[in-house]
Amino acid sequence: MCETAPMTLSLPADPPRARSLTGVVPELLAALDGGSDWFAPARSAVVFVVDGLGAANLAARVGHARFLAGAGGKKDVARTVFPSTTAAALTSLMTGTWPGEHGILGYRVRVPGTDEVVNQLKGWETDGLDPMSWQRAQPVFEREAAAGRPCFVVSRREYIGSGFTAATLRGAEFFAADDVGERAQIAADLAARHPGSLVYVYAPDLDVVGHRRGWESDEWASTLETVDAAARSFSENLAPGVGAVLTADHGMVDVPRHRHLLLSAGDDLVAGVRHIGGEPRMLHLYAEPDAAASVLAAWRSSESDRSWVLSRAEAVDAGLFGPVVHPESRDRIGDVLVAARAKVAYYDDRLNDKGPQRMVGQHGSLTDEERIVPLLRLGAFA
Repeated sequence: MCETAPMTLSLPADPPRARSLTGVVPELLAALDGGSDWFAPARSAVVFVVDGLGAANLAARVGHARFLAGAGGKKDVARTVFPSTTAAALTSLMTGTWPGEHGILGYRVRVPGTDEVVNQLKGWETDGLDPMSWQRAQPVFEREAAAGRPCFVVSRREYIGSGFTAATLRGAEFFAADDVGERAQIAADLAARHPGSLVYVYAPDLDVVGHRRGWESDEWASTLETVDAAARSFSENLAPGVGAVLTADHGMVDVPRHRHLLLSAGDDLVAGVRHIGGEPRMLHLYAEPDAAASVLAAWRSSESDRSWVLSRAEAVDAGLFGPVVHPESRDRIGDVLVAARAKVAYYDDRLNDKGPQRMVGQHGSLTDEERIVPLLRLGAFA
């Protein structure tokens, strides 16, 4: 354990007008009853999630996204959760709770009391996670569908029946389409035909290209143009009274290979570390028994100039995982957390699989580029 008294932390402040991503869907539901503090009343509501579209990414590429850039200004933003990664953020969006409550605390975490490090986005089937219990919060769709509200998910075919879908979106009827424009049109049609409905449409296209080529690549810009066209058509085809919000789970920074920090056998930084979880820009370090303090000290001494290095207690007390951290969630957090501040990424080079080191676009940490996302109002919300 590394439960020392918290040090004085210097963490980035969120923009004062940024909404919390955890509040988006609860406020959409309130809008359907005419009582939202964020949105105008609506007869149906759609949340359109563009995976990987940070506010800074959009601002830097406005020439490739004229519709999206014109749909909102600098103040039309939300702050995603920490870690700023898809598994944690989408779970928070679709449960209305923080990672400290729902327990999805990054890409990979250790199962408490074991030596198993599990993948919380893609590893439900292979790593033995139970979507009904590992994710601790009730999905909004499950509750609303049980109360009689029409609830729909429009996403890629490959996500039908996945463990992550069950953990976060159960209760909704699933519609599949591989083209982002088709997905958006299906969502608009469902919202029009089912008064009182809540519709979730998901576009992972940008994130996929960003990881492979980087968000500064021509391929990313081209994909943004496709997403922008889909969003424009979607907005134009919303029926009267239907409100929609377009947002994202996280932004992205590019980390070229020469900025990778490789952890090798014999390095001081892996001494006393039993397991490494998280992702390249936000590590969960699980220490050997009685080694957490020395691991914290080693990483602080070496990496504090380019990363925020915190003990579990410091991260919890700082509210990084939300105002409430359930004991079960707390036990999943690393003894030491390393959140990159500079444009670097950490890789365990002892692993045989070097494939992840080919990734260019990255996210997971606390920087504004990763945490601040658009919150654009369309249709009845505009």
